[in-house]
Amino acid sequence: MRERFLRQAKREYRPGQRLALLAVAAVFFVLLLPYLLMVLGPRLDGVLGLPRLALGTIGLTLGVGMILGGWLLAVWTIYVQFTLGRGTPVPVMATQELVVEPPFTYCRNPMALGAIILYLGVAVVIGSLSAAGLVLLGAALLLWYIHRFEEWEMEQRFGQAYLDYRRRTPFLIPRFRRLGRQPGR
Repeated sequence: MRERFLRQAKREYRPGQRLALLAVAAVFFVLLLPYLLMVLGPRLDGVLGLPRLALGTIGLTLGVGMILGGWLLAVWTIYVQFTLGRGTPVPVMATQELVVEPPFTYCRNPMALGAIILYLGVAVVIGSLSAAGLVLLGAALLLWYIHRFEEWEMEQRFGQAYLDYRRRTPFLIPRFRRLGRQPGR
């Protein structure tokens, strides 16, 4: 399976093909997945006897801020992968260049971080513990997949350059360096 994954990742696609894939992915990740969280979360809360969290204005503000922040990080990541990396965050159209520019200087998986923040924001807005649990379960599965398959594939395709990048850049939780400070000093 890993070899097939590697062959697929090495294939480069035209910009139009990548845009078409991103449009389809957007329907799933921007529309369908949040809708499912909004429907399934409260229903699962009811089945499990969990209270609905009425967080009021603070919860709404926090949740909308998380949704907006996660969305902005995701869009930034997609733009950089599309332009500099000549790929997408979707593994079937992986980047063709190792991208080590922001936001990838803060963590190796800013797309995953943005998605997790966005979907947790949806859970906060709807006040559902089950929705938050579903997001965390999905995040755990996504991060396992990235660690198990994508990092191996990146090492195979980009070699020492990726190993050096992996050594200096955190997996998910960003490490913001002081402005003006040079890496390695």
